Formats: sequence, structure tokens, C-alpha cells
Amino acid sequence: MTLQPLTAVNCAGLLQPGCSLLQLDGEILLFGQKGWPKRSCPTGIFSVRFKHGEMKLRAISFSNDSCYLPPLRCPAICRLDPYDGLAESYLIHGGRTPNNEISSSLYLLTLDSRGCNRKLMLRCKEKELVGEVPGARYGHAMSIVQSRGKTACVMFGGRSYMPAGERTTERWNSVVDCPPQVFLFDLEFGCSSAHTLPELSDGQSFHVALAREDCVYFIGGHSITSDSRPPRLFRLHVELLQGSPLLSCEILESGFSISSAIITRTGPSHRYIVLGGYQSDSQKRMECSTVILDEKGIHIEHLEPPKWTQDIIHSRTWFGGSTGDGCILLAVPTEGRPSQPDVHYFYHVSFQQEKGSNEEEATQACSQESTDYDNSTPLEDSEELYFGREPHELENSSDDEGDTYNEEDEEDESQTGYWIKCCLGCQVDPNTWEPYYSTELHRPAMIFCSKGEGGHWVHAQCMELSETLLVKLSQGSKKYFCLDHGGLPYQEMTPPRQVIPLRRTPMKVKERNGALIFKISPTKKSFFKRLFD
Repeated sequence: MTLQPLTAVNCAGLLQPGCSLLQLDGEILLFGQKGWPKRSCPTGIFSVRFKHGEMKLRAISFSNDSCYLPPLRCPAICRLDPYDGLAESYLIHGGRTPNNEISSSLYLLTLDSRGCNRKLMLRCKEKELVGEVPGARYGHAMSIVQSRGKTACVMFGGRSYMPAGERTTERWNSVVDCPPQVFLFDLEFGCSSAHTLPELSDGQSFHVALAREDCVYFIGGHSITSDSRPPRLFRLHVELLQGSPLLSCEILESGFSISSAIITRTGPSHRYIVLGGYQSDSQKRMECSTVILDEKGIHIEHLEPPKWTQDIIHSRTWFGGSTGDGCILLAVPTEGRPSQPDVHYFYHVSFQQEKGSNEEEATQACSQESTDYDNSTPLEDSEELYFGREPHELENSSDDEGDTYNEEDEEDESQTGYWIKCCLGCQVDPNTWEPYYSTELHRPAMIFCSKGEGGHWVHAQCMELSETLLVKLSQGSKKYFCLDHGGLPYQEMTPPRQVIPLRRTPMKVKERNGALIFKISPTKKSFFKRLFD
């Protein structure tokens, strides 16, 4: 058992309470970064490396057929474990976005491929649920159960905003416990059903959920209604019958008070280590426990904790996640010390007896924070990242200064690029932006204004363009003028009124076909004859 301090190389600002650590194809992945993703890593998922007491991050890319996955805090993350004969992947549901919106989407994150230089590429797909679908929530838990040759996913707990009819201006962002319903859905067809059990009478969140075959165990958790962490332990038994599933719940006596704990699995057996978490709002749980699941049930044993440092002992909060077989990444705040440039101290905790274990596998590695200390802190954008090449990726490669990502090498996106202030009423903020058009993925749609010699770029959303008109303008060669310079395409503007000058043409004498004939009387005729003679 070791507790090793880590130095975060230009990445400390990305980790925050509520982030998650995943494992795919032997790599540790960070999900749920602080703030919205920037151009340096549009997916918001990073590969985490530990070497020589340093922690470095590398951007991970998605396949072209992937959907958009926002950075989510405190989602429910369920690993489809190869130990159980399933494809190695993760299910991600719910969570809070950087602008504190609560998601209700379900995503499936799988391995797509590895490039010629062994770089990992992921595929993300959004799965649609039908039937009794769980609402938006965070702080809940998902687990995989297997019964009678079938596989299903169990979801329970969480918290969400108050119903729309009950929200007031003063309590607009107040959250409540979700109803104590158990949701069960299959992974193949997405059919979801809700079940109410009399033993589960109160809502809870940030609890520990461990599953083995057809049983799920819920340990601890926090209840907003009673503002407490009762020492609860439930065993949920699921039978996937041919018609409808059968669920039963049993209350066990060996529970303990805990919330927001970190869980790591030690090998293929159902043996877990529970570290961290809180016993109350002002007291961390400094003990460690070993939880073993077998045919007889659940066994909880005390485990000697590491020798905590003074920074860990006196910190008010902590968070982290599993980094592999019996290993944990732990972070504690620096508590506003001006001498510390980073906002957190990082530690690598290892419960391994010997170094160099077999394949690193982990279950849910989600850093959940039940307290609201971080809700009032301003959200910052991504800081410097590190992009180095793995020694096994290219021959004769090494870690040097040239591989380190430097934020100064990129343009200041507040002045150029997609995050400029395009007009006086520009509403696009890189910290809170979300896709508005269906064609947007990681960056806001922009359109060029042709006013002046050089022209300038503006955000389509700020110009109040409909998606149909935006697509029409992008496909043609029409010139566009922003709201400050007309606001319509050149061809669609009302043409100026033309004043047609009056043409003054002389009057033409009507043409005569024959000689003029005058009708006069004989008397007048005789008079004119004598006059001219």
C-alpha cells in the first residue's frame, strides 16, 4: 500500500469534483473536464498517464460517426466488463453540464480503433430508451445484472431540479431527491420499465452500487429530504423472466454511512476497495473497507488506510477515481494557498502488494461530490494540456519538451476564431455554449459578412438565422450582410426604387394619305377666281 504525490503537468485545471475516470483497452481516460472543451481537445476526453511522479494528459479523438458527448459531472457510469463476457464499453447517463443543466441522455462509449501509432480512437453513440424512461438526474448509479441468460441495466437514485410547476425565482436552482424508483432497461432494444418497491421508500444519491450476477447492493447514500447519510444496505434481486421482470428488495444490517466514495476493483473476482467519501457534510470518511461479493452475499471488512498527509487530513473536500487494479487517483484542494499555482494536490494510492499486475480492469470509477461547495465557483476554460507520444507508439520516441502542449502556441480564441465577440449583442460564451443548429458539433456555426473591404465573421445564432436559411446561404454564393449592415443576403434584399425620368417627345403630325380638299360655295369660288386673276 503506497501513497505517492503527483505533479500535474499543465492539466490541474481540468480535474474537478464530479469528473470520472474510465478504462478502455488498458488506458485510463478522464471524462467530465472543467468547462466546455476547447479546440485543443474537442471531445473533452483525455488519456491519463502516470510516470516518474507526474500526471500528463493527452487528447482523445472520436470516430466520424460519433455523436456529441458533453462534459458531464456526476453522471451514472456503468462498465460493461469483459469479465462477464460483454464487449468492453461504458454506459453514461445523466450528469450536469458546465452551465449546470441536467442531462437525461444515455450514451454508449466503445473502442473504435487504434491508429498506426497506437493512438486510441473512441466511438460514442446515443441510445434511445422507450417506455418508462428515467428523467434528467445526476448522482445516481447504474449496474449490469445477468439472469437466465439475459443482460439488463439497473438504475436507481439521483437528484434533479424541482418540477417546473414548483420552481420559483428564489428556488430556481434547488434540487430534490428523485422518486425512489428502480429503472430496468435492456441494452439491445432499449425498453425501459420503472418499478416501485416498498423497501425503497426514500430517495438517495451518491451511494455505492455493486453488482454480481442477478443482485445489486446499494450502500449508504445521501438524502436531501432528511439531510443525512443513514447506514443503509439494500440487496436488489432481479429475475429476467420471459414475460416481465421480477424485482425484490431486502434490507441488510451491515451497512455504513458513506456518500461520494471511490470504488476500485481488484482483479476478476468481485472484490472491491471503498475509499474516501463523506460521513457528514463536515466530516470525511478516512477509513477504507474491502467489500466482497460471493454466492452467500456481501462481506464488508475493514482495511488499513494509507498514511494520510496533513493536506489530506485537514482538507474539507476530496475527490478522485479508480485508475486500475487496486489503484486510485486522489485530489484535495489547496485551500487557497497563494504559494501553490495549482488548485489541487494529487496523490496516487495503490493497494497492490506487488508491482506489475496483470491486465488493469476497473469498475465504475466515478468521482461524485455530494456537497455543493463547487457549485458557486466560476467555471474556467481548459488550461494547458500535455500531448506526448507513448514510448510504445513510435520507435526511438522519448518524452521531451517539444511534445508538451503550450497554450501560447494557439491563437487567443477570445479575439480570433470561433469564440470572438462578433457584435455588441453577442451571446456566445465558450464556457456555456451548447450546439444550437443540428450541423454544429464542437464549435458554433459562423457566417461571413461581406461589408467593407475585408469583411468579418459573425455567429449565425447571434444573427438570428434559421437553420434553413443558414444551409441555403452556405450552399450558394450569395453575399451576406450582418444585422449591423443590412441583415439579409444581397440577392434577397429589396432592390432600391428606381426613378424613371420623363421622356418629352415632340408631337408628330398625323400623316395624310391624299391632297387637301376644301369644300366652298360657288359664290366664294368665283370671288377667289377674280381675286387671283
